[in-house]
Amino acid sequence: MWAHSDATIDELDLTAPGIVPWWSEKSKNTTLGRILIHMIAETYRHSGHADIVRELIDGEAGLLANNSNLPEGDEAWWSEYRGEVEAAAMRFRE
Repeated sequence: MWAHSDATIDELDLTAPGIVPWWSEKSKNTTLGRILIHMIAETYRHSGHADIVRELIDGEAGLLANNSNLPEGDEAWWSEYRGEVEAAAMRFRE
């Protein structure tokens, strides 16, 4: 998939036309540039979900084990917030 995506980006101009059949009639005729922007937004939006899952698995916040990226003394807030997010996810998991 990456190789195909890279080749497409290398070979086509950002204004190259494309069709996304499952998009609305108004939007399905689009360009490579618009699709790339859409994919950046989708990746950004969903990467937070993956980070939450990772935090639930290893119990750490942030990128590095020795740096939680949380203000000192805010561990209780983070724990409570994480509990709220997890409870909301459990309510809507089915």
